[in-house]
Amino acid sequence: MNQILPIFTNTTRLLLSKLRMMKFPILVVLLCLGYSVYAQNIQFHYDLRHTADPELNDVNFPTINFEYYKQVDSLGRYAFMLQFQSTLDGKHNYIGQYFTQISQSMRFWEPKISLYLTYSGGLGIAAGKYPYYIPNSYGIGTSWTISLKNTWIVPGLCFRVNAFDKPSYDPQLSLYFGKGFFNFKIFTSGSFTFWTENRNHGGENTTDLAGKKFAFVGNPQIWVRVKNKFSLGSKVNVYYNLMAENQVRLYPTIGSKFEF
Repeated sequence: MNQILPIFTNTTRLLLSKLRMMKFPILVVLLCLGYSVYAQNIQFHYDLRHTADPELNDVNFPTINFEYYKQVDSLGRYAFMLQFQSTLDGKHNYIGQYFTQISQSMRFWEPKISLYLTYSGGLGIAAGKYPYYIPNSYGIGTSWTISLKNTWIVPGLCFRVNAFDKPSYDPQLSLYFGKGFFNFKIFTSGSFTFWTENRNHGGENTTDLAGKKFAFVGNPQIWVRVKNKFSLGSKVNVYYNLMAENQVRLYPTIGSKFEF
């Protein structure tokens, strides 16, 4: 068990960071495209990380992701985002992990720099035997949008608190991007998020560690609209200094998306 727990501790941090970065690009896309009321979508992905990296990952597995967005006013000053994700990596594809993300953006001024608040957390079962929590994470920061025709880039700065047993207080830099082709029949998007965190989380597996470590995640993706609001596509999950010390890992998926 002492050998297994460090692997799942790192995997938990990885999934938390990945999910934290995923929600905001969708919010940005909706703002740029001018949705005035609400939008939502459900995505099904098949994660091929065992095929890509069998040394660190026992299986490939499906994931289910639901996202709900509401723009509170027509000027885009207030927006709300709710996301749920389940990974079906348990025995017989049982749910192995459940994750929740809530975010709110707002501005009370004319310059298009928004105040951004976020919360995330979850739980799971490691190897079908050992329950664990995904520690709560709280963030506050600002973001702004650069638009050029069917292309946008959104940089952002955030102060983040990871509620480990020994809390970590860190800066975070994010870069989100998107571009539509052929009247958005083909759509590319993604994000990269860079941050630092304490090596010592306060638990027995990290108690001998000291200082900060640098890490980043990314999820470039492409979608092809098949018919109406149904799309097929793929994304590549990019991780640095999470699954393996000072190494980059690339895990592709194949997926589908339905907007409604």
